[in-house]
Amino acid sequence: MVSVGSKALPLRKAKARNLTEDCVMAGEDHLYNQGGRKRSMSRKATKKHGGFDGDNSTGNFSGGGHDKTVRSQKFSKHQEASVPQTSFVRTQADPETTKYFSEIANVIESTEIELEERMAICGNALEEARGKEVELANDYIISHTLQILLEGCDVDHLCGFLQSCSKGFCSIAMDRSGSHVAETALKSLAMHLQDDENHMLVEETLTTICKAIVANPVEVMHNCHGSHVLRSLLCLCKGVPLDSSEFHATKSSTVLAARLNIKPPRHDRNDSQHCQQGFEDLLKFLVTEMLKAAKQDIASLQVDQYSSLTALKFLVGHEQELSHAISILLGCSSKNAVDGSFTDTKGARNLLSLMKQTAFSRLMEVILGVAPENLYNELLTKVFRDSLFEMSSDNCGNFVVQALISHARSEGHMELLWKELGTKFKDLFVMGRSGVVASLIAASQRLHSNEQKCCQALAAAVCLANESPGCIIPRLLFLDHYFWCEDKSNWNWPDGVKMHIMGSLILQLVFKLPSEYIQTYIASITSLEVDHLREVSKDSGGARVIEAFLTSDASTKQKRKLVAKLRGHFAELSVHQSGSFTVEKCFNVGNVSLREAIVSELLDVQTELSKTKQGPHLLRKLDVDGYAKRPDQWKSRQVSKESTYKEFYTAFGQKETRTCNNDPFLADTHGITQPEKLKQMKKEIDTRLASSIALPLGSQFLSQEGLTAKSRMSGSKRRPGRVERSSEKLAMDDDVSERKNKKHKKKKGNDSGGTVNAVESKTTGFPHHEKPSKSVREEKKRRKEDDLSKSLRKKNKV
Repeated sequence: MVSVGSKALPLRKAKARNLTEDCVMAGEDHLYNQGGRKRSMSRKATKKHGGFDGDNSTGNFSGGGHDKTVRSQKFSKHQEASVPQTSFVRTQADPETTKYFSEIANVIESTEIELEERMAICGNALEEARGKEVELANDYIISHTLQILLEGCDVDHLCGFLQSCSKGFCSIAMDRSGSHVAETALKSLAMHLQDDENHMLVEETLTTICKAIVANPVEVMHNCHGSHVLRSLLCLCKGVPLDSSEFHATKSSTVLAARLNIKPPRHDRNDSQHCQQGFEDLLKFLVTEMLKAAKQDIASLQVDQYSSLTALKFLVGHEQELSHAISILLGCSSKNAVDGSFTDTKGARNLLSLMKQTAFSRLMEVILGVAPENLYNELLTKVFRDSLFEMSSDNCGNFVVQALISHARSEGHMELLWKELGTKFKDLFVMGRSGVVASLIAASQRLHSNEQKCCQALAAAVCLANESPGCIIPRLLFLDHYFWCEDKSNWNWPDGVKMHIMGSLILQLVFKLPSEYIQTYIASITSLEVDHLREVSKDSGGARVIEAFLTSDASTKQKRKLVAKLRGHFAELSVHQSGSFTVEKCFNVGNVSLREAIVSELLDVQTELSKTKQGPHLLRKLDVDGYAKRPDQWKSRQVSKESTYKEFYTAFGQKETRTCNNDPFLADTHGITQPEKLKQMKKEIDTRLASSIALPLGSQFLSQEGLTAKSRMSGSKRRPGRVERSSEKLAMDDDVSERKNKKHKKKKGNDSGGTVNAVESKTTGFPHHEKPSKSVREEKKRRKEDDLSKSLRKKNKV
């Protein structure tokens, strides 16, 4: 806290000012110790420049580790010639002004002041600051007060302040204290944009600021504070939140998840979601004019760690401007621009050299992510062809290769990538470039190209032809530990070593592939010893591998073989943070006897389990309390659920699923059509069956609502097959029908409700020799009369 007068002003939180974090497009954000070595799975730069991240790194990266060579040349010739950052001499505010703003700070922090009065005070104080905005904003103490004033004033005084200081806005943005004032002002503008009446005034103010910046953008782009303010200004012009993770620093783990198909990308290339109306013309003007003015200094900006070259992200959707901006960033010559080409042979060699620099490699990853298809094709064929393995061997270049692979658009791209890297899996593992291998497997799975070859190449990289396939899973789980071992033929399962993150991710990708390609991996994981299987289930990465296998296309028999090995250890795993998820997946795969065994083990740790984070959910999902009170009834519900699932998947699965007779409980669901709808319907089945006590409701739900849903999805009018029912089921059907009919009466004029009920009445599953109840027949008659009267009324209106 900083004391001002009799009040205390809160210190502003420190902000990460390293703009290069915007472009982190690969790697993991984990540090872990394996085999006595500490390896960085991310690409964070070493600390330099007074606490800000430097742009050189001597550490190992994701996919980087075994080559112990460190680049001796930490800075390129362009970095040595970087534009020097201007040092500003702060003009100290006069004592009278300092005292005035100290008193203002005391007043506006009072909790007794009303909102209107506060707004008036803020506006008057900003009037007093006119002509002295730069020196006040750059003052460490007064800048705090200015922030409060800019947040509390009306839009007229806010825009008046920014327009008055527009000539000195760059000086404010590049100052340690002033940059916070500038960002606060931009955030306040974004808040006022929620009122459409302010749009014209805000646009006029932003235009004034943008014109001031494009007059000398290079210094702002080089400055660690100025680049941050510039990025916020671009967000405001784009119409996205100023703290949008799409345009600010993205966590490497988030990017990696999208790259490996674990999570979808956060944004769509053609449909960015904006929080308010933006200023697209102003955005294009700002980016275009900045790059035009900085064209002569582009060589230094390419390798500068603070440069705002990631501004091209904001041009996605404006293909012409985007292509022009990328051509400038790549150093495209005017001759190539006329020919419609982005680079030539000489330019390609220069780009490959630049990609070994930290800052430019991050920029290149962004370019590959937003590049139009014609540019991507040219980069792949002219720049990267015949150099992919060389670039994969570099500490920084390997991240560019990962981005290149993850953005492949077609099978043709995959063929070219596979030709150079498909036979190099083992070499990449030896160099610690597992991220490149993972990206290649993920791309093959996404594009359905070379999937079988990937599986074969991966197995060959860790298992010799004369070795048992059982060693594949352990060696991938401890990937680095295995390849660090000098005597690999005598390598054994290590004790107390954390499992390799990228190795676990690779196995998760493998188990997403069709079962006919991964039989070797299935045999390996099902042959694990019980103790090793327990250890895998307790590891955060290993547990996800087990879960990926249990949800894969492997047969139910193979899955239950693994689940059976964990028998007697479910209680131990359930209280473990990672193991609890594995227990749930095992329960879903198991038959009734396996499920009963799992729940009976959890009874012994029910109290302890309820105190864990995942425990209450697990206890509810498995209905442990229900089993403890009435085990016979619990078992009956599980049997009913199995039969219901079987009929469900028989009705809604594809042909391959319907003909699967390898087990009474069809856990293999890879052939299901419309997966999202089926997932929701499966949850409905679970809900209905969990709340029911007797068996009949399970079959009732399937016959009534399951077949109704199918008729809505497929348009089929096929009558359902005969379903056996008892008199109790018929009585329940009548009660349900009557309740629905009463609700229907209250919703006159709702045609959709009548249609759904009509379809449901057709699919109630009554045998041919039985007739619906009297109440149902009467309700049908009433509905027909209502429909007739509605149609007559419509005709009369016409």
